[in-house]
Amino acid sequence: MGFGVLALGLYTVNAIYGDTITMPCRLEVPDGLMFGKWKYEMPNGSPVFIAFRSSTKKNVQYDDVPDYKNRLSLSENYTLSIRNARISDEKRFVCMLVTEDDVSEEPTIVKVFKQPSQPEILHQADFLETEKLKMLGECIARDSYPEGNITWYKNGRILQPVEEVVVINLQKTVDKSTGLFTMTSSLQYMPTKEDANAKFTCSVTYLGPSGQKTIQSDPVVFDVHYPTEKVTIRVLSQSSTIKEGDNVTLECSGNGNPPPQEFLFYIPGETEGIRSSDTYVMADVRRNATGEYKCSLIDKSMMDATTITVHYLDLQLTPSGEVTKQIGEALPVSCTISSSRNATVLWIKDNTRMQTSPSFSSLQYQDAGNYICETTLQEVEGLKKRKTLKLIVEGKPQIKMTKKTNTNKMSKTIVCHVEGFPKPAVQWTVTGSGSIINKTEETKYVNGKFSSKIVIAPEENVTLTCTAENQLERTVTSLNVSAISIPEYDEPEDRNDDNSEKVNDQAKLIVGIVVGLLLVALVAGVVYWLYVKKSKTASKHVDKDLGNIEENKKLEENNHKSET
Repeated sequence: MGFGVLALGLYTVNAIYGDTITMPCRLEVPDGLMFGKWKYEMPNGSPVFIAFRSSTKKNVQYDDVPDYKNRLSLSENYTLSIRNARISDEKRFVCMLVTEDDVSEEPTIVKVFKQPSQPEILHQADFLETEKLKMLGECIARDSYPEGNITWYKNGRILQPVEEVVVINLQKTVDKSTGLFTMTSSLQYMPTKEDANAKFTCSVTYLGPSGQKTIQSDPVVFDVHYPTEKVTIRVLSQSSTIKEGDNVTLECSGNGNPPPQEFLFYIPGETEGIRSSDTYVMADVRRNATGEYKCSLIDKSMMDATTITVHYLDLQLTPSGEVTKQIGEALPVSCTISSSRNATVLWIKDNTRMQTSPSFSSLQYQDAGNYICETTLQEVEGLKKRKTLKLIVEGKPQIKMTKKTNTNKMSKTIVCHVEGFPKPAVQWTVTGSGSIINKTEETKYVNGKFSSKIVIAPEENVTLTCTAENQLERTVTSLNVSAISIPEYDEPEDRNDDNSEKVNDQAKLIVGIVVGLLLVALVAGVVYWLYVKKSKTASKHVDKDLGNIEENKKLEENNHKSET
């Protein structure tokens, strides 16, 4: 359907291609009208009549014009409609009203418009290359009328022609059968690296019934190829540190597009590079793999380097394994660590953490057990070592017997205190008769010590024998026990160890010496005091003593007889 506008004094109907063109006659119907006719003018000005309507008979006739066959319709008010508008309908049409004495004419100009299809970018390049002018593609907009214009854009900005960088060529063709235009614009483009993700579009600008309009194409992104300018080597590892036994993968990459597929890897100590893909794998690395690694392109240009440190941890426990020593012996123990960085050392005895390292100047039974020296490398995941020392402390059986009268005065408890490892077997016998006492009680065997106890009520004095025996030796000790009716001094069952007894004996000895010295000093003082007093008494009676010499002699003689 068309709509009319008045331009330059001429009435114009703008129609859309394929729609119906409607042209009112725009003349007042005069009195005495005989008929109305429509014609169009050829380019040379000659008329071609196409429709006729009689005002009296009310009949309509359409002229035999091939271009308008079955397309015309003339209404009672002499409005002419042309179905399925074509480009060839752009003509000057004239409405004629005829009376007996007059002919009135009113021209109408028809303009036909066709919106082009959405432009497409066809024949796209597979990829673009830096430093090379290459055909990017063609933007095509089809079936436009009148002809349109094509513009190229990159990231929404218009691409202006630049010699040897942006070259644009626009071509327009017309379909002779339809009169519609097809516009084709080719773009040659020299990209940079920054164009890797650039969006290229094109648009067609065309004239419509209401003015100028634009249609955009869908965006297209091109793969931009550019050479490698830098290579990078890095270590692919599941953890941030590498330890002995790990598998290490080196990766070399170039920043070109497409990226290089092969590289040369340089291993410490090797002068020639090893040709490989972009990865190089080293399995079960050792500490000697520590060093600088490099990679380069195949032509040995553009090199990069990285340093790898393979962490290690060695532990040497001396002695280790199962060790058997005798009680009282010395046993030096050392746990030596060699590592790539600071390591922590932990000692464990029988599943309990020790506060200090073990040191044995004189082994005791309680020193026996399972020792573990464990070390961990700080900040290196999974690097831990441990070694075990199973220490066995052996000793010949040692016996100490004690006796104690029970509170009821009806029995006595005899105890045989035993030390030794392996655990000695204990047997009680009665000396003389040789009978074995089986009714015994034993305490728990702890740190090489335990005791065996019997309870007896002897009617007469007896001698009991305690025998302790292990794989090292057989030890026998006897103890005299008085009859239950005979009082005796019992020995205490609970005793301190030998060292405590020695300390107590030394203390008693020191106290005895001090007390003895004090007594000696006291006696000496008393004797001296008596001597002084006697001397004074003698001087007072000297004359008296001299006068009685004879008497004294007789007294001495009597004393002598008495002593005899």
